[in-house]
Amino acid sequence: MSTNRSWDRAGALGVATSGRRRAELVALTAGIPSVSELFTFMRDAELRFETLRMRIEERTMTARGEHLAVMDVALRHEGDARVTTTDPSRGPADSYEVWVSDGAVVRTYSAAHRLSTTRPIRNRPRGLADKDFPGASRVYEPLTALPMESLPDTFVHPAGYCQNVLATGRTWISGTEIVAGRETIVVECDHPRSTELAADRPDFHIQIAVDRADGAILRLIETIGGGVTRHAEVVSFEPDAPLAAFVFEDPLPTDGATLY
Repeated sequence: MSTNRSWDRAGALGVATSGRRRAELVALTAGIPSVSELFTFMRDAELRFETLRMRIEERTMTARGEHLAVMDVALRHEGDARVTTTDPSRGPADSYEVWVSDGAVVRTYSAAHRLSTTRPIRNRPRGLADKDFPGASRVYEPLTALPMESLPDTFVHPAGYCQNVLATGRTWISGTEIVAGRETIVVECDHPRSTELAADRPDFHIQIAVDRADGAILRLIETIGGGVTRHAEVVSFEPDAPLAAFVFEDPLPTDGATLY
């Protein structure tokens, strides 16, 4: 077991070489790392591959029962990303939403409403890179943006989640497991102080599984009172996968309409 001290290095980005940031830690040392070392390794996850193809299956348990959402992610540095979210319970015709970005513009399409949107990518806070700012006030700037506050964003850009959620609770490493055919390090967190109001309970627990080779999160389990309320797991993780050019094209079909 390895208990963390408060980790606040989400915005402590690696030194750029040849115009590109590089990971601070190339690889983890043998054995079980400290929580702080693992969080630093995780912060630079997206810098360890040029392209990524990933599928996440998220199951949430509510009063209405279990709900499944499937997210297919395609990413190519710098800037190109596509996230397709599918709801299998709604049938094939209107069960998906698409989010596509080239790093400057975001385009979305909802099959249920047959509507698309086009807008500039949301600006992140500026001026927080000043070295005089405390670490907790600085934020991670992604190399390639994904939908903010989404599972794909958390899994590929875990720095903010480590700093603002996991590091606020009692956090330790409990062992290793295989997830999606890859070795992972399992991290446990009791009662993080920074979380949604509904989960602000002393019996709230988070478990994540971190890819040992690249640092991305491959599984997230949330429990309250010992009962699982959310189980999100990567079922396919392919760094440096070949991606066809059409993957990042405009998602609007010919008979769709643009909202704005």
